[in-house]
Amino acid sequence: QGQLVESGGGSVQAGGSLSLSCAASGFTYSNYDCMGWVRRAPGKEAEGVAHIYTAGGSTYYAESVKGRFTISRDNAKNTLYLQMNSLKPEDTAMYYCAASRRPCTVAADRQIPPYTHWGHGTQVTVSS
Repeated sequence: QGQLVESGGGSVQAGGSLSLSCAASGFTYSNYDCMGWVRRAPGKEAEGVAHIYTAGGSTYYAESVKGRFTISRDNAKNTLYLQMNSLKPEDTAMYYCAASRRPCTVAADRQIPPYTHWGHGTQVTVSS
């Protein structure tokens, strides 16, 4: 069984930027339909942030991050990225990367796709 390892989290002031990475070991991203990022803020339910299809590169973003976050992947490096700009205090959360063997079809904003593999998360803290 492979694993996903996130990195790049940290603390930043509002308006700043952070770049998250998610490296896969033991499995190949190209064998999965899509990959994405999920976040969970203290006291709140987890929510889907963004996902990307391994074939074609189509992307999806939650409304709250659209225009500020960019998801990308490097299939050759088995690495997923999330570039986060113009960060807000409400972006503070634990961010998890995930992968799915099924299409990441979502019916509502912030819905979490049917991910089958999860990382352990990296903390992002945005201060005002």
